[in-house]
Amino acid sequence: MIAILKKEIHTFFASPIGYLVIGVFLILNGLFLFLFKGEFNLLDNGVASLSSFFQLAPWVFIFLVPAISMRSFSDEMKQGTLELLLTKPILPLGIVMGKFLGVFFLVLLALVPSLLYVFTIYTLGTPQGNIDLGVTFGSYFGLCFLIMAYTSIGVFASSLTNNQIVAFLLSVFVCFFMYFGFEGIATVPTLNELVNWERFGIAAHFKSMGRGVIDTRDLVYFVSVSGFFIALTTRKINTH
Repeated sequence: MIAILKKEIHTFFASPIGYLVIGVFLILNGLFLFLFKGEFNLLDNGVASLSSFFQLAPWVFIFLVPAISMRSFSDEMKQGTLELLLTKPILPLGIVMGKFLGVFFLVLLALVPSLLYVFTIYTLGTPQGNIDLGVTFGSYFGLCFLIMAYTSIGVFASSLTNNQIVAFLLSVFVCFFMYFGFEGIATVPTLNELVNWERFGIAAHFKSMGRGVIDTRDLVYFVSVSGFFIALTTRKINTH
């Protein structure tokens, strides 16, 4: 599993695409948060808060995570190396976890430079340091779990096809539905009377963690979603 994890990281940074994906993520955030006028601009809000970043990040990750994960198994199937990988003395679950952790680590690496936003808002606040660090780092903690769920979905989508573009689009759709779809269903009164659909969506649990209170129900939700898609991926690889 460790060997696969290292291979994923090495392959990602061996081509300009890896740096391009992370660069695009940081540039997009920088443009929306500091240059473009609008509701996401941190300097125009007049409040020492990163709430705009945490509203924007789930949208950006809906595209960033699939862009990184789309090649996980699609590339192996296209090149015919998946069969060779399955002959190695490692369980299919170990292969899946190696791919999953590789993508997860890479996305977290893209998130690390955004900590500069915390320093910026902390410094510019009046008085200096006028920022709720509990809420801020609670939201970062929630982002890590959101990334974990998106990554499991992306790796699963990649195991379904040898076409990276198809894997990307499928992953974007499922991530979008998991984040926003259940909130949409919850707005239909007749459906929401029977079941509180909103609690099945990622958005409700991410926002809950963003309040700075870590609830075990939110942790269990993210671990369950990730485990579910990892199990589906393992089953798919087993039948290859």
